[in-house]
Amino acid sequence: MELRHLRYFAALAEQLNFTRAAETVHVTQSTLSHQIKQLETEIGHRLFDRIGKRIVITEAGEQLLGRVKHALSEIDGGLRAVRGSAQQLSGNLRIGVTHTFNVSLLPACIDIFFGKHPSVRVTVQELNAESVARGVEAGDFDIGIAYRPNSPAAISFEPLCNDEMALVVSPRHPLAGRRRIRMVELHRQKLVLSTRDTTTRELLEGWFRSVGAEPVVVVEMNPIASALALVRRIEAGAIISRQALTETADLHVIPIENPTPMRTPGILWHRDHQPTAAAKSFAVVLRNTVIGTRMASSGRASVNGQRPVGTIGSSTKLRRSAPK
Repeated sequence: MELRHLRYFAALAEQLNFTRAAETVHVTQSTLSHQIKQLETEIGHRLFDRIGKRIVITEAGEQLLGRVKHALSEIDGGLRAVRGSAQQLSGNLRIGVTHTFNVSLLPACIDIFFGKHPSVRVTVQELNAESVARGVEAGDFDIGIAYRPNSPAAISFEPLCNDEMALVVSPRHPLAGRRRIRMVELHRQKLVLSTRDTTTRELLEGWFRSVGAEPVVVVEMNPIASALALVRRIEAGAIISRQALTETADLHVIPIENPTPMRTPGILWHRDHQPTAAAKSFAVVLRNTVIGTRMASSGRASVNGQRPVGTIGSSTKLRRSAPK
């Protein structure tokens, strides 16, 4: 059975006349008759009967017709959507994003998106994860990009990947020679961490408690660029998402183990709102960028002897350190 059989059946059921139905689907009357017979043979039921010069639909045909109409409507709607998405979009796209993904991932995605849809006006607002979720819920954003929040019922979360956090130190730091470090070894270590009102800090505190570690938090700040600039100047480390580590050639990035701090970033949608065409198109760009950079990251890790991690959007050059 092919799609054309269903279109021919629907046309004949509507016209109940082979000549008019054939004209509707742009085939000859004999072709239409042959295709209908093929469909009846495959189904195992007669779909039409001839009563004199009249064509009538059978009971089996009536049962099939409603479902065929629905199926054809869905298929045609999907085709229209695909053809429409290939055209240049316009209008506005409002994005709520957390700081981590506004460092490199979002600019890369916007660059690709503008290459396809330069007429769309994009507005980006950087907030914490819970505020992004509230913005999506309130209809202030068409799409949200954040770690998994304590989502309200109206929010649908689409996971993208796992994002690992790592310890970042300067070459002068006592831990700079380590290839990896256990979470418990951060006990009494001087750290630069995000502020206590962030989800990241809440998760880190939970991981510290799980191993009985109590690091010395010397500075609390949220901007990643500022935290890395401070790490370059003082003898303290910072625990940063690998996704945000784009300029670390002069720093040492040390994987953390037992446990490895891992978070799940994703796309936030309003569960009851139909996404705009621009939002759906941008989501495709976002997913493809994540997939591409994860593959590139795994490839670099294999070449450099590092263990692959599920990071996204990062071009971090990990400096290999000698084992302790």
